[in-house]
Amino acid sequence: MRIAITGASGNVGSALLRRLADRNEHEVVGVVRRTPSQAAPFAGVEWHPVDLTRSEDESALAAAFAGCDAVVHLAWGFQPTHQEDYLAELGVGGTRRVIDAAVASGVGHLVHMSSVGAYSPKQDDRPVDESWPTDGVPGSTYSRHKAAAERLLDGLERDRPSTVVTRLRPGIVGQTSAGSALLRYGLPGLVPRALLSHVPVLPLDRRLAIPMVHADDLAEAVVLALESRTPGAFNLAADPAVTTEDIARVLGARSVHVPAAAVRAAVSASWHARLQPLDAGWIDLAFSVPLMDTTRARSELGWSATTGALRVLAETVHGMQDGAADSSPVLRERTVAGSLGKFLRDGPVSRRRRA
Repeated sequence: MRIAITGASGNVGSALLRRLADRNEHEVVGVVRRTPSQAAPFAGVEWHPVDLTRSEDESALAAAFAGCDAVVHLAWGFQPTHQEDYLAELGVGGTRRVIDAAVASGVGHLVHMSSVGAYSPKQDDRPVDESWPTDGVPGSTYSRHKAAAERLLDGLERDRPSTVVTRLRPGIVGQTSAGSALLRYGLPGLVPRALLSHVPVLPLDRRLAIPMVHADDLAEAVVLALESRTPGAFNLAADPAVTTEDIARVLGARSVHVPAAAVRAAVSASWHARLQPLDAGWIDLAFSVPLMDTTRARSELGWSATTGALRVLAETVHGMQDGAADSSPVLRERTVAGSLGKFLRDGPVSRRRRA
């Protein structure tokens, strides 16, 4: 099978390339904005540099998809949070361009990486199945865009019933090598990662409960969907839900209950002051996402998580504390010196055009 993967050099993409390399049965086309080095797991991939925000690159995208049996759409953006128009052009506009190019190239199967963030706010902590509404969390830019992408997939299924459409909805995706990338997304560039090993208290609402899944387990779900050509939506998460106490324990910190509204206000004020790169929508999302019932993934894909959520959390946090990285531009090592140089050249990541 010839498989094109957008965002193939990122967190999920790197895990998927490892999984496909283990299978050694498929041709892989990588569609990225910045081509990675040829070190594993990025070696042996046919790379196509394409910027999904640019209409000028649409012909290059269609050319990358030519002759492919399936497209896995992973590409998404998390920064710059002060430029929602750019994030919309990448997440929603990019998904539209991927769909159009896949249709034009005659691709028979589209696997779209959606998210638990596409779901409407939870009512309680009972796990929901794939029929839960995907209208997003209004206060979250990420969630609104994930929900908008789901509407594009609705249109594809309606207009092109011969195309197999698979929607994967994972919880928060973690792995060691994403450590540096997550630091860039969530921590001011001039703050050394060493501080994460010396957090005395964690001021966070005790009601937090979020689903997580390991990138390798998510990659396995993608491969199972590709090889079975199974349509529909699938929740993907490991047990148990991650709580505030779990996060505090991994950090070696003492948990201090602070209501979500107060946390949101502090995050919003510091974001507006350009002191840190996370907007308050991420707090809205964290306390709104439902827990997920993964029965359908188990019964129809034969999937199950091999890494528990608490281990995923620990591995991811330790990766952040150690500054873990990989040999792609997305997963590159994050250092204070590098962040300072980037800041002086391009400004803060929260408003940088191409973070």
